[in-house]
Amino acid sequence: MTDEYYMLQAIKEARKAYEIGEVPIGAVIVMGGKIIARGHNHVEKLNDSSAHAEIIALTSAFNFLGSKYLPDATIYVTLEPCLMCAGALFWSKIGRVVYGADDEKNGYKKYVIPLPSIKVAGVGPWPFHPKTELITGILKDECAMLIKEFFKARR
Repeated sequence: MTDEYYMLQAIKEARKAYEIGEVPIGAVIVMGGKIIARGHNHVEKLNDSSAHAEIIALTSAFNFLGSKYLPDATIYVTLEPCLMCAGALFWSKIGRVVYGADDEKNGYKKYVIPLPSIKVAGVGPWPFHPKTELITGILKDECAMLIKEFFKARR
């Protein structure tokens, strides 16, 4: 399976969020070629500002595996993770983060400022675990369109 295939699965999760009035962000976690966890936003449903797609998927994966670390897993998420989710992904030690559309308003990159003068390990523009690989822009137009449609319908 390809990154595009799994991102399409994350888009399916995002559509579920859209259908229940949540900001349409979806995520799936893959390990060994198998989807082990799925998630979409539940912020409104649970009245919980931390109930992002990534957090829901991570919790499901931890429960499925009985482990708090995911070094051999990949998360596919339709939108650039926020700073909170980037932190959760850091602590999960996930092997790969793959996201679709950039989030200029609330994505982690807005808050992570490169600090070239600081030479301390772990300080700087990388919010994920040092061994985590980052892939961006997979089906970005499709991912961005869901968000645009959602907010256009509410304005």
